[in-house]
Amino acid sequence: MRITSTLFLPLAMMAWACLAMAQPGPGYWQQRVSYQIDIDFDVNKHQFIGYQKLVWQNNSPDTIHRLFYHLYLNAFQPGSMMDIRARHLPDPDDRVAERIAKLKPEEYGYTRIKDFKHDGQAPAMVQEHGTILEVKLAKPILPGEQALLETNFESQVPIQIRRNGRDNAEGIAYSMAQWYPKICAYDRHGWHPDDYIGREFYGTFGDFEVRIQIDSRYVVAATGVLQNPTQVGHGYAQRTEAQPGKKLLWHFKANDVNDFVWAADPEYRHVTLTRANGNILRFFYQPGKQTEAWEKLPAIMDRAFDYIEARYGPYPYPEYAFIQGGDGGMEYPMATLITGHRPLNSLVGVSVHELLHCWYPMILSTNEARYAWMDEGFVTYATSDVMDYLAGEGLLPGRTQSNLPQISDYVGYTSFALTSWEEPLSTPSDHFQTNVAYGVGSYSKGSVFLAQLAYVIGKEALDAGLLRYYHDWKFKHPDDKDFIRIMEKVSGLELDWYLDYFVYSTHTIDYAVNKVEQAGASETIVSLERKGKMPMPVDVEITLKNGNKLRYHIPLCMMRGGKKSDKAWGNFRTLDAWPWVQPVYTFRIPVGMPEVTKVVIDPTRRMADVVRANNEWPAAAQPPMPSSGNQKVILKPQKKKREKS
Repeated sequence: MRITSTLFLPLAMMAWACLAMAQPGPGYWQQRVSYQIDIDFDVNKHQFIGYQKLVWQNNSPDTIHRLFYHLYLNAFQPGSMMDIRARHLPDPDDRVAERIAKLKPEEYGYTRIKDFKHDGQAPAMVQEHGTILEVKLAKPILPGEQALLETNFESQVPIQIRRNGRDNAEGIAYSMAQWYPKICAYDRHGWHPDDYIGREFYGTFGDFEVRIQIDSRYVVAATGVLQNPTQVGHGYAQRTEAQPGKKLLWHFKANDVNDFVWAADPEYRHVTLTRANGNILRFFYQPGKQTEAWEKLPAIMDRAFDYIEARYGPYPYPEYAFIQGGDGGMEYPMATLITGHRPLNSLVGVSVHELLHCWYPMILSTNEARYAWMDEGFVTYATSDVMDYLAGEGLLPGRTQSNLPQISDYVGYTSFALTSWEEPLSTPSDHFQTNVAYGVGSYSKGSVFLAQLAYVIGKEALDAGLLRYYHDWKFKHPDDKDFIRIMEKVSGLELDWYLDYFVYSTHTIDYAVNKVEQAGASETIVSLERKGKMPMPVDVEITLKNGNKLRYHIPLCMMRGGKKSDKAWGNFRTLDAWPWVQPVYTFRIPVGMPEVTKVVIDPTRRMADVVRANNEWPAAAQPPMPSSGNQKVILKPQKKKREKS
């Protein structure tokens, strides 16, 4: 049946009822931008000339003496930092490695700044450093001031290698991501002029008005809402006939977004679905291979939207576009680029994953370059959740629901944690020493971070916390401490230890049933041991001969309390807290030992225990944790299989 918001009203009410809203404090600020970009595109040369007018609002308390811009297209030249990094990693990404170095001049990507003005005057200095443009201002921008920044530029679109480019592997003409001079983010930590080597991004919220003049044969898909549909047709309005050699002007607007993407191809089929709330979903793909899957996609994504909005917060924009293009799957505000030659379940999976990025990190705009796990990990967790719902609705052939949708992420993380390759989640995304450490950490361990947090504070508290996180921090730039503070307020528990251990270290979890022994005629003593370096609260389930189960929750003393409820486990009794410095914990149960048939630590398997064989008494052969089939267990560096890296 269709999900409606009324089905989830108790969940939403719980989120809003939790304490006072934890909005950012009075000292919080963020910058604001307004872009006007006009380009004239030459499809024969794969080049375009552009004019950009940017209004940059300095809401900081700082006086700004210099600016930084991203010139992403410059990465696609031999000798660029992306080229060098890709060729020197021990597990290179074969989409990139050795390919940039072989580009010919006509296949390069570049953006060349022709002139630059600040409030109509030339700055003191403009200098390119690879993918970063540095501008030293002749006149500083004072706190509270607006700066008018204008530039004329020219660009060449490279052969499609990573995310953007022309003529991708499926024959899409132009995937125009990271294509314009984009001002770097400036926040409470200063400038973020990160060189582009192929991983994550960070942007400032603002408004975009983009005009694209291109050959009339091409259908354009983009972030935003088309302002002149009757002039261009192509599925936006009654179709107009393309005129060879003539150009059409496409005029898009998007508000409260942190980036802008577009794509163009003369063979795009443009399909639309208008949702019950009036939102428009657009689908752009080349008919032919996997057309049947694309034809089924709109109805499935309509159902996915219902579920996502109820669980993770309302979608705030009027449209969303699923666009065939790119080199896998990559998210942008109001749109995604995805490769389209896929069977239905894969096409739905990548579409759901990239759509969820509109929440993390497009609406909740964390700095992906520093907190990739809050981007990819949160989306991986939510993707498994949504796909599990769709499977339960019978919309994914051959796929069934699971008690723990994130099971494959546990398998991937716990297996990898036993190797020497793991790095802390706090590692900036570009600075992981292997692609596999970045991939398993950002995607799998980041997903486990949320799934395991439900074990720590209870599933109801996590669900309510995710909604509150959305409502309190939408259109802002939260970090890891902002998120964990939301979860503390919702749960009433102290959780900084969880961040310190699971994000800022590579300490692993390993708990064991030490022994079970008789203590008089009607009591049994259960002894547990912490063998791993990371302390955790412990759920214990004891099965009796008559089939009854005794459930106990042992909080950590650092939590200053225990979870109140947990719908994923059921009713339980909370015992005294376990001091984290104490390796062994014992407790008594009011039945004799002959009545006890089994003692199990973490029966729901939501604790990322790296050695599960010692979690049960009496000791039993432990089958491997089942995999959902979405991810391979990685024991050594290999090329990453996820959609985005």
